[in-house]
Amino acid sequence: MSGPLPHWCEQTCVVCPAQQLGPGQFDVVDRPGPEFAYRPDLGWRSTADGVAVCVHPFRVGLPAGRYASAGEPVPDQAPRPAPTPAALELPADVVDLEGWLVAVLRDAPPEQIFTAVGRAERLAAQRFGAKPAVAALRRVLSVELAKSDRQ
Repeated sequence: MSGPLPHWCEQTCVVCPAQQLGPGQFDVVDRPGPEFAYRPDLGWRSTADGVAVCVHPFRVGLPAGRYASAGEPVPDQAPRPAPTPAALELPADVVDLEGWLVAVLRDAPPEQIFTAVGRAERLAAQRFGAKPAVAALRRVLSVELAKSDRQ
């Protein structure tokens, strides 16, 4: 079996199975939820049956699909999914903060990106504290603002 795609390590969450597994070796769902709990013993989220799950299709660049659990084929070429309205809701768990920040930045029109960053920083700091909010924002901005589609 193949490993992760080269760009996945910088574009996905540190707790995403895409950090260690290749296409088809994990499922992709459209948002985090209690049914896809983070498993520290595995290093990623999984279903109750132990199937690895990515909860941010817009980060991994794959549409939602049951690739590992049901053998659905991984598309060769698919447009990067846009963040869903659910992905734009401030998460309850700090482990989902980076995914939310990416969703907010990708949803913002280019001319409003700095306003979106400021608002996201304020909201994240209110919920999780300044230190985790700034750390997550630095990691996300180093990748998101460097992309050519934001220049």
